[in-house]
Amino acid sequence: MIGRPQFTLRHAIDADAAAITRLIARSARGLAVGDYTHAQVEAALRGAFGLDTQLLADRSFLVAECAGDLAGCGGWSRRRTLFGGDAGPARDAACLDPARDAARIRAFFVDPAYARRGIGRALLERCEAEAAAAGFRAFELLATLPGVRLYTALGYRPLEEVEQVLDGGSTIRFVRMRREVGPEPNAN
Repeated sequence: MIGRPQFTLRHAIDADAAAITRLIARSARGLAVGDYTHAQVEAALRGAFGLDTQLLADRSFLVAECAGDLAGCGGWSRRRTLFGGDAGPARDAACLDPARDAARIRAFFVDPAYARRGIGRALLERCEAEAAAAGFRAFELLATLPGVRLYTALGYRPLEEVEQVLDGGSTIRFVRMRREVGPEPNAN
């Protein structure tokens, strides 16, 4: 593939769930090399890396399609859960208050065949725009180590490193990150 692929973004639907799950696995196995061990990736795919179907129900999860392929995915949430799929730890579906809480940026994964071609950036910009339209002025996420590079380039700052215990007792390192945007201009 030469140049930037043409892709479209759309909200994911329930029928996309199986394809999204396969995309997440391809992405994690292909793009985490050098940052995580094979064992960490496989354990993370059983909960920490996964689809949260609440995002589908909330219509806040997007997919990027390119030439008929699912090339990337990612979403935002108005709920307290910061990361993880349906089987993930620390699930909390309580709603956030946009006046004081940061929207959650969730589950960004790009197919290795489409990596570094603007898909992650486009997904993030769309998610931030949707969250801002819902009143949020800050965004928070738990980045994978490969994701830290993208989020840093797009203005996110690291807050802390988080060591997450995975299925089977192994651990994996993430970085909690945040980005704030200015208040909406007065409509005078």
